[in-house]
Amino acid sequence: MALLADAILIVHLLFVLFVVGGLLAIWVGALLGWRWIHSFRLRAAHLGAILFVAAESLAGLMCPLTVWEDLLRGKDAGGAGFIQRRVSGMLYYDLPESSFTALYVSKFVEDIVRDIAAVLNREERIDAYVVESENFGSCLDCRTPRLIRRG
Repeated sequence: MALLADAILIVHLLFVLFVVGGLLAIWVGALLGWRWIHSFRLRAAHLGAILFVAAESLAGLMCPLTVWEDLLRGKDAGGAGFIQRRVSGMLYYDLPESSFTALYVSKFVEDIVRDIAAVLNREERIDAYVVESENFGSCLDCRTPRLIRRG
């Protein structure tokens, strides 16, 4: 059972790397002009992954991969989640679940704003626009305005 639990842990880690690494790749790729980051399939899969994480966090559900891993290891499945365990272990500080929910949701809002701006940038009929969002909740409990303009 430990081998299967380890396999689930690796899949979970790859999923987290896709969400976080995908965002970094999109940012770096936009700066460096990488064409592959504009792939609809990549962006849809990335957005779907973010939506899944944000939805389960808002609903207060544990990630199924965490639950399966815990069950296979014989641990209580009602404990901290995958990221909370790893981050807490690195920082030696037990973060409340609400801080991770705020992080997931604020990340989702920023992705939507960036995606809207990308669509507007490709539209030749639009000379100018302003896309604005403001997030009042974050891990640091600060306001995070996001403003993108063209024209």
